[in-house]
Amino acid sequence: MSDSSYEPPHQSHEPHGAHGRPRTASERWAAFRESPFLPATVLLFILAAAAGLFAGSYTYAMANPTPHTVPTAVVGAYDSAQGRRFIAGMEKALNASLKLHAYDDRAAAVEAVDDQKVFAVLDVPEAGGRALTLEVSGASGATVAQVLEEAAEQVGKASGVDVTVKDLKPLQQGDPRGLAIFYISLAAVIIGFVGAIQLSVHARALNPAERIAFTVAYALLGGFVIAAVVDWLLGALHLPFVESWLILALTMFASGMVFTMFNTLFGRWAMLPTWGLMVLLGNPSSGGAVSWPLLPSPLGVIGRWLPPGASVNAQHTAVYFPGHQHAFPFLVLAGWALLSCTVFWLWRHRHPGGRGGGPAHAGA
Repeated sequence: MSDSSYEPPHQSHEPHGAHGRPRTASERWAAFRESPFLPATVLLFILAAAAGLFAGSYTYAMANPTPHTVPTAVVGAYDSAQGRRFIAGMEKALNASLKLHAYDDRAAAVEAVDDQKVFAVLDVPEAGGRALTLEVSGASGATVAQVLEEAAEQVGKASGVDVTVKDLKPLQQGDPRGLAIFYISLAAVIIGFVGAIQLSVHARALNPAERIAFTVAYALLGGFVIAAVVDWLLGALHLPFVESWLILALTMFASGMVFTMFNTLFGRWAMLPTWGLMVLLGNPSSGGAVSWPLLPSPLGVIGRWLPPGASVNAQHTAVYFPGHQHAFPFLVLAGWALLSCTVFWLWRHRHPGGRGGGPAHAGA
């Protein structure tokens, strides 16, 4: 018979062994490192820093453009008392120096403007002759032309010098502030590396040669669409279409391959150096929104060697100074593209994409 008073042995619920003790700090840290919270926390601080750097870099470069040296062609009696008085007044008004380049006649000075060696032409007549003439070049840099024009009018009135200001190379009617070239170059740069990001996410299995080929393809198609929209659809700029298209395509390809290179070197953190190089440093120093003579000196130098600045430079010459194109911006863009492709190809085994050469085992 069973004893109704039977009770089962008492089972203790006290914690025992490794499962019961509290985790140590090192164990908590190890678990945190393996969780998705670590990259999310890192991104939290990175995004906050990036926001401040983004605002700071653009504000530093563009909020208060100030000339430092303005290359200026001079012809005529620029060394006369009237010429020296006007030049000294301009430098005082600008709080900058006019880097003077003397030419024998106006035609040679205008040629220097076309070659983008100078931003204005100062023609000083002999004593008792016609009025002094300052010819600015809006196409060379709208901000520089505006600063020079305002300063010339003030100095002329203050010094009693009769000054006539003309725009030697005006901007196109659909682009009165000279920003359209900056915008289309900015679009090519950003869509260039965003396209590479999307390929890495949605076409991860592309092999190296295929990834480069698709980057070429979206760069050519994207550059064509940008040029077509701005010229044919909006009429904001009248572009030398094929040249502008190819500049945009080369810009997009270089930008896309820069991200691919950094993705090979840094994996999932590739966006950081790409954003820093192209957006935080490259775009403010490109000379597109604010001309190089008005940028802080280091940015004016660095910008020419980065893809955004090279793109703006090449596009700007193609649109406003046909027949005076320089090889340097194309060499810069081609150099970045070649460097990125070389690094990607040599270390392609490190790239997170691609697919294996043979079938996977069933167990895998």
